[in-house]
Amino acid sequence: KGVAEDLILGAGLGKPSNQGKKPYDTFRHRIMFPIRDIRGRAIAFGGRAMDPADNAKYLNSPKTELFDKGSSLFNYGPAREAAGKGQPLLVAEGYMDVIALSEAGFGAAVAPLGTAVTETQLQMMWRVASEPVIMLDGDAAGQRAAARVIDLALPLLEAGQSIRFAMMPDGQDPDDLLKSAGAGAMSDRVSEALPMLQLFWQREVEGKNFDSPERKAALDKSLREKIMLIKDRLIRSHYGHAIKDMRSDLFGTKRAPFESGKPQGKWTPNGPKLPAQSSTKASLLAGGPLSEDHLHEAVILAVLIRNPRVLKEFQGALDRMICSGSDTSLLREAMVKLDPQADIESALITDIGDGPLKKLFAQAHVAITPAVRRPDNGDLARMCLTEEFAKLTARRSHAHEMQDAIEEMGSDVVDEGLTKRLAQSNAAMNKADSLLSDDSEEYDTSDVGTQIRKDERAAFDALLVQIDLAKGSKRSTSG
Repeated sequence: KGVAEDLILGAGLGKPSNQGKKPYDTFRHRIMFPIRDIRGRAIAFGGRAMDPADNAKYLNSPKTELFDKGSSLFNYGPAREAAGKGQPLLVAEGYMDVIALSEAGFGAAVAPLGTAVTETQLQMMWRVASEPVIMLDGDAAGQRAAARVIDLALPLLEAGQSIRFAMMPDGQDPDDLLKSAGAGAMSDRVSEALPMLQLFWQREVEGKNFDSPERKAALDKSLREKIMLIKDRLIRSHYGHAIKDMRSDLFGTKRAPFESGKPQGKWTPNGPKLPAQSSTKASLLAGGPLSEDHLHEAVILAVLIRNPRVLKEFQGALDRMICSGSDTSLLREAMVKLDPQADIESALITDIGDGPLKKLFAQAHVAITPAVRRPDNGDLARMCLTEEFAKLTARRSHAHEMQDAIEEMGSDVVDEGLTKRLAQSNAAMNKADSLLSDDSEEYDTSDVGTQIRKDERAAFDALLVQIDLAKGSKRSTSG
């Protein structure tokens, strides 16, 4: 075909001969499967041997400038599109399973490329679906594969981000099940997919005997070590409470409830609950539509929209950001699907209309943000985004730590490091909140003691003057 030899070797389609001959075809005598990137461009190949006696049944392209098998998923582009239309994301073992699933109507199917699922691949899945369903054979090998995925996923879990497992009948893979029982049987398996917690628990206790204090202690130690791998404090807390309930069921130590219906062993304050005061309802602590988390989220989205060239740098942080309001959630979901090179505002209007954008930029704290008022796609935007993401992360970590503290004080065992953890969390949040105070030339202290940018304060003062003028004009007219 006239293609240069160095390009054929560089693309992994040929291999140099060890006998001094011409390069030979990497995929000779194989059925070829193109491996494409998210935009549909072929970046590698997989080949299935036609000879059943071949040592390698499947063979993938080697690592090249275009392709890294640990950072790619077979059928990722079409699966992302199908998942966006509501289909569950299914993760099968190989090409044939994905093709069979797609042909049967399960278009959101992907497969790793000849290796166990990697962290990069798991993050790719979470960008498409909050709970991808891992399709596993029902044999011992399937159980081992589930254990590997669980160990990989535990440190990465976040609120609304987990995995589920659909177990195939013993000795069958998804292709076999579809051929023998049809799409309906596959739908049943997917709808009955087990949460990760359940398989995690089964792995720790199945086939083991806990007839002595030492064996029970060994289980407790193993469970604690695994749970401590979860970095998200809120998820870790929920796992701990769920495991505690499972342990009580296993050992028959679950306490009977009081007649009032309240569980034993929990401290509750005496006296009736007082109604929330109006000042409390209106405060940021109440977590309403103008909660501080929401303020940070809105600024982040607005700065990224007005400074599109920095979007790529903050794509990972945006993917991981959980929004507290429906409007910011809608915008974030639309933005994570965009090509970083696209005209973001135009693409968002096409996708979700201009209503959410108008609502976002109409918020006063957004309108006076320098990186929104004076987009530069550079240092100003980066500094603003770095600060906002740091504050949001610190606030949420502190909130999770506080929730852990409340729950631990009502549990049977209080962690002796609780006070230290709270102090560290509080210090981290204060440090993030004081980022602005390091430059006295750019920031003033307001009348209520908070830090505010000088240019923001000037804009705000000007806004107040305009409001006063407008009020005076109305009073004159009415007079």
